[in-house]
Order: sequence, then C-alpha cells, then structure tokens
Amino acid sequence: MQSATPAASSGTSDLASALPRRVVFLFALAAGMSVANVYYAQALLDRLAHDFAISPAAIGSVLTATQLGCALALLLLVPLGDLVERRRLMLVQMIMLAAALVLVGLAQSAAMLMAAMLLTGLLGTAMTQGLIACAASASDPGERGRVVGATQGGVFLGLLLARVVAGTISDVSGWRSVYLCSAAAMGLLAILIVRGLPAFHGPRTRMSYPDLLVSMFVLLRRHRTLQTRGVLALLMFAALNVFWSALVLLLSAPPYAYSHTTIGAFGLVGAVGAVVATGAGRLADRGLERRASLVALLLLVLAWLPLSLTTLSLWMLVIGIVLLDVGGQAIHVTNQGMIFRSSPEAHGRLVGAYMLFYALGSGAGAIGATTVYAWAGWTGVCGLGAAISLLALLFWAATCRRLPRTAS
Repeated sequence: MQSATPAASSGTSDLASALPRRVVFLFALAAGMSVANVYYAQALLDRLAHDFAISPAAIGSVLTATQLGCALALLLLVPLGDLVERRRLMLVQMIMLAAALVLVGLAQSAAMLMAAMLLTGLLGTAMTQGLIACAASASDPGERGRVVGATQGGVFLGLLLARVVAGTISDVSGWRSVYLCSAAAMGLLAILIVRGLPAFHGPRTRMSYPDLLVSMFVLLRRHRTLQTRGVLALLMFAALNVFWSALVLLLSAPPYAYSHTTIGAFGLVGAVGAVVATGAGRLADRGLERRASLVALLLLVLAWLPLSLTTLSLWMLVIGIVLLDVGGQAIHVTNQGMIFRSSPEAHGRLVGAYMLFYALGSGAGAIGATTVYAWAGWTGVCGLGAAISLLALLFWAATCRRLPRTAS
C-alpha cells in the first residue's frame, strides 16, 4: 500500500490511507447497529397488527412508513455530510434516533406508531448511509471497495441480526422492549464513536443547504453510472423486501406457527452475504464489476426456485435465502464501489441519491409483498419476486451494451 497522500489532494480524511482495522470494524459495527432499527418491525408485523388492530393486508404500511422516513433522510439529511463535519453530525442524529426509538416503544395508537416509525427510518437511515459515505471518504481509492464492502457487510449483518434480536426480545418481554433496548444501545454507540472515530477533515462543499439539495439531483441527471446502478438497486431491494416482508407472515401462521426467535434465526443463514459483500468490493477495486454484476443477478433470479418450494421443504428455504442474500449484497456493494469513484467532496450526495432508489424499491416491495400474500399466498409472493429479479437482469443486460465497461 502506498503511503498516505495529504487529505486535501486525496479526498480522504486525516486518517492514514490504509485504515486501521479497529476503525473499519467500528464503521461496520456502527452501521449495523444503526440499520437494525429500520428492520426490527419486519419480524414483528403480526404482533403489531394484533396490538394496533391493523389488517394483515394493510400491515405492510408500517414498513412503508419506515421507508418513507428513509427516503426523506436520503433527500434531506445524508447530503449534510458534504457540508458539515461528519462525526459531529452523526452524534446529533444518534441522540435524535434514540428519542425516536423511545417513541416507538411507547406508541399507543396506530397513528403514533406510524409517525414514530417514520422518524426511526429517517434517523436510522441518515446514520447508516452517513457512515458508509464516511468510510468511502476516509479510505484510499485503492482500498475503497474493500472498506465500503466491510462497512456494508456490517449493515447486512445488522439487518439479519435485527430479525433475530427483535424476535428473541419480543418473545421474552414483548415487542416494545425491542425499541426501548435499542434506544439504550444507541447511547452506548455514541460513546464508541466519540472515542473511536477521529474528526473527518476531508473536502467539503461551500454550497448553501438549499443549493446542496438541488445539486444532488444535478448529480443524478449527469451521472450515468448512478442512474443505471440506481435502477438496479431499486429492483434488487424490491425483490429482497418482497421475500423478507412475507416470510414472517408465512412462518408465523399454521402449519408452522414458529416463534419470532425461530423465524429470525432463518435470516442468519444469509450471513454468508456479508462475506461476499467484502469480496464483491475487492472485485470492484480490480475493475471486474461486469463479471460480479452478472453472477450476482443470476443468483438473484435463481434464488426464487428453491424459495417457491419452501412449503415442501424448509431446506429449500435455507438454500433460497443464501442465494438471494449473496446475490443482493454482491450487487449492492458493486454498485457503491462504482459510484464512489468520483467526486470525494460529493460522497454524501452520491450515496443519498443512490439510496433513494433503495428506499423506493424497499417500500414498494414491502407493500407489494403483503398485498400479494393476502391475495395469492406464498406462490404469488415468489412469482412477484422472480419477476422483479428477472427484470433487473434484463435491465442490466440491456444497459451494459450501451455503456463503457467501467460504467456497467
């Protein structure tokens, strides 16, 4: 590894170009703990539906409210990382996130629950994506894919463990305890960030806040890679959320009637995706994005075959989860490695614009899954997921013919 270049010229922070492992680990840990707050509800849909008298077909609106908060964060909060010092911004957001989690835990009506979930999505997403942008800006270009991949691996593990943690705690002491415990965990994380992450003094824009927000859409209009990779992200996250949003409805009902702890444990079999995330980042560093994209999208499509056989054998569910999560995480990390190659002073806006596609896809997938499940059951859910995944593969095949190799 070459020695560090000055931050002003390299676009990194005052950290050395080869980030210490403890810093990379802290990025991954903080990102995983932050994103978990956005996904706890996915394992609790049946209990929320019961306690707040929401119909099974409409309970997906809880996840949609959270994803609306995600979209607002990407539009309004994540770009702030290009304007103000990122560690200070994260600390403020973390305190506000803890308060939002307390509101969820104390909600007494469906309206209050939806509002608190929106705030949780807003602040949890701002923290998670701010950390990814931080990791990208702090790392040397030659290791950026690896560092972003490791941080994204933490996000993925946080997402998976969110289901296990939510299921276990809710089985023991009720779903409200999930959010109250997480609020306390955010306080501990704030201490770790203060002690473990230095201030980041990389390049920042001098724009006003309104101009900063407008410039994100200018980047989106001009950045062809961001456009194509954003559409892939929309379709990929829609497919993933079709599966995960419907799984709890399938496994919590007869003939399975599994506890939330058991349902959450199924998510752990996809933890191999976190390892693949780092590997996909290394391929992006080597310029092999096209190969990684093709394999990942094929896995995403193939996953729905064993998933459709879940009612015949739970081993098919395990195989399908592994394929789905490996494919999804590989394409996600490859996308991020590609869009972070330019404009270090705009990493916050780039990740914000990219993840807008994620929020749209996740929200659509969640509401589509619960609606289709109520109408056509698990077979309908698998058909919807397979169609979305195949559309992603066809879109990539069509666009990569028209783009340079480095943009596909």
